[in-house]
Amino acid sequence: MGAGPMTRVVVVDDQTLVRQGIVTLLELAGVEVVGQADDGAAALDVIEQQEPDVVLLDLRMPRHDGIWTLERLRERACPVPALILTTFDDDTLVLDALRAGARGYLLKDVTVEQLARAVRTLADGGTLIAPSITDRLLRAIQDGPAPVGAESPVAIQELTGRELEVLRLMAEGYSNREIAAALNLADGTVKNHVSTILLKLAARDRTNAVLRALHDGLLR
Repeated sequence: MGAGPMTRVVVVDDQTLVRQGIVTLLELAGVEVVGQADDGAAALDVIEQQEPDVVLLDLRMPRHDGIWTLERLRERACPVPALILTTFDDDTLVLDALRAGARGYLLKDVTVEQLARAVRTLADGGTLIAPSITDRLLRAIQDGPAPVGAESPVAIQELTGRELEVLRLMAEGYSNREIAAALNLADGTVKNHVSTILLKLAARDRTNAVLRALHDGLLR
């Protein structure tokens, strides 16, 4: 049986040497880079032309930065999942990026294997936040305002034990297929659980559900 199609990625970073290095590493890891850009405005054009599976996005860029790009993608209802890859782990930036629509957040000290896995996780519908910032993210959410769509508290008993298991794996970046394999469930069953979780948490997507769950202490 032949390998499946390669994951197609657009890389956005204003530092040419860094961007080219990321491109080279991704290609060595079997990820197809279909476009590059050095700021948000250029990224939107490349994404529209190439329709990638994932956009790999730096946060701090001149002119139009990563948050601006995420907001424009959301305004355009562009379905491409965005993975933030940055040197900045400031709590406010993390939250701003996730609330603007990022599906993943990694620091640039990751290995190429971790980066390639993250790209494929997002392409397969999952989310992924670097473990090194998860605890600080939880504290920031608890100390600050609730995520969008989290105006009222959610009681833990509103989620079943199986739904909590699925939610925890969602928070760890597992895709539906990976959750199904981990819990020995059918793909369709996992999809139904995810839909129910989003409904119960009043979350618009998986990332918002994880933010809501962190805020309400469901993942402790």
